Amino acid sequence: MLNCIEDNEAKIIGVVDSYLTYSHEVHGECFYRFGIKAERLSSTADIIIVTVSEHLLSQIQIEPGDKIAVFGQFRSYNNYTEGGIKLILTLFAKEIRVADDEECPENEVYLNGFVCKPVVYRVTPFGREIADILLAVNRAYNKSDYIPCIAWGRNARFAKSFVVGQNVKLWGRMQSRDYQKKLSETEVVTKTAYEVSVCKLDITKCDE
Repeated sequence: MLNCIEDNEAKIIGVVDSYLTYSHEVHGECFYRFGIKAERLSSTADIIIVTVSEHLLSQIQIEPGDKIAVFGQFRSYNNYTEGGIKLILTLFAKEIRVADDEECPENEVYLNGFVCKPVVYRVTPFGREIADILLAVNRAYNKSDYIPCIAWGRNARFAKSFVVGQNVKLWGRMQSRDYQKKLSETEVVTKTAYEVSVCKLDITKCDE
């Protein structure tokens, strides 16, 4: 698992899935994006969007099909479009390197944040327990990342008692999930949601 030195740590080892595209510029430095595919044990895969600075790109060449390791933070930002505001999640790269052929795919994230809306707990028709958690994770310069997280089974039962403002630590993996959105009676589009699939939860006591 991750060392958890910061409140937001993420690591992924996988295969570059798309070409670099321009994202934005901050203080004169350009940032780019690409997709990275990490295989799950179930033989399916998550494709996570990585944001990387031109400074890091000066140290490594990235092409589709390359196997790389990325270390950074799972961040969020609002994308304003004509259709409204959409929460975008991306792995912000702080370190990137070529991965060895023998390295297995990895996908880990650790978050230490605060519940910022009531937890949604539900049970599927097949009896599977699920809890949706929106976690606010503080960042430098008075910014916060708002990360949707999904817990299952025992973790879901634990999470349903969380209250808004509660300090929660969680470990899991960054997840991409396709879903269909109905635009009209005849038109349906496939979209991709990004979230953290939780494998471990902990709460911080008031006296800690």
